[in-house]
Amino acid sequence: MSYHIQITKRQLHFKQPAGTSRGVYKTRDVYYLKLTSDEHPDRFGIGECAPMEKLSCDWIPNYDEILQKACRDFEQSGKIDFEALRPYPSVLFGLETALQHYQRGRFRLWDSPFSRGEQGIQINGLIWMGTYKEMLLRIDEKLSQGFRCIKVKIGAIDFEEEIKLLKLIRKDHSINDVELRVDANGGFSISQALQNIYRLAELDIHSIEQPIMTDDMERYAWICEESPIPIALDEQLIGVINPLKKHRLLDQIRPQYIVLKPSLHGGINGCTEWIEEAHRQHIGWWITSALESNIGLNAIAQWCATLGNLMPQGLGTGALFTDNIDLPLSVKGDELWFDPHITPQI
Repeated sequence: MSYHIQITKRQLHFKQPAGTSRGVYKTRDVYYLKLTSDEHPDRFGIGECAPMEKLSCDWIPNYDEILQKACRDFEQSGKIDFEALRPYPSVLFGLETALQHYQRGRFRLWDSPFSRGEQGIQINGLIWMGTYKEMLLRIDEKLSQGFRCIKVKIGAIDFEEEIKLLKLIRKDHSINDVELRVDANGGFSISQALQNIYRLAELDIHSIEQPIMTDDMERYAWICEESPIPIALDEQLIGVINPLKKHRLLDQIRPQYIVLKPSLHGGINGCTEWIEEAHRQHIGWWITSALESNIGLNAIAQWCATLGNLMPQGLGTGALFTDNIDLPLSVKGDELWFDPHITPQI
């Protein structure tokens, strides 16, 4: 099989600035890989490579060069070199999904009730960081849309204001009505983390993602053991690419959950390793997108739907851009749906 890959770089623009503890995103650069072959000139596959600025382990100055080399190597061999691409998860994810799309010949990348349009995937309603008023409006909007799981990014405004926001949710919505998750993005100091977590525990929080960022595994393990709220690791997993190191990290820290983003955590191949290790250690997990366009979001959702995880997933970010790629993805209530009867024009 003689493959060819065309690389197209594109800048996406957020409808509203996306605030995180690492700053505010207004634009997002992504690379699209279009895979074709001489044997089937009418068939193609598209994958998305989207390294996160200041976050991805492959956010590097020579990213374009690495991507071009990975594509040329694939064209010559017809195979993905998973070992060579371990340090470059967004490159690997783009190649994996472009090949899956090419082999399937359609945007139904895997066969599942989701890809057949028979079933949606329950997702969380994501509340981005902002001012108190902005976050309150966003919370009201998500609740009115019918979301039963709300994930609130915290760490941007005064912690007391964030507690006040969460109390407003709990005032009208019990733990039986709305599952509350919070994501600190590593924003708590080690000295204040447990104190803040105990305050949050009064509000029946389901879990807290990445309360701190530290290389001190013993300290993190202690926080996981002492925390009254289940802790989910996210950023802590970035750059951990060796299966043995994955085992050691989870074995040492013992989090209750891990949150997996293929673009950040090893592509589909690397995330599968994380899931298998989590199962061995009886650790829960869920899947989240990482601000990809609909190309990447569709691929993640299609794969996620094959895994049988019934927890709310983090797959609702595709509508953040003014200039997104048009794919038959839609949010109905608190579920992401795919319409297989619509053929995208790309």
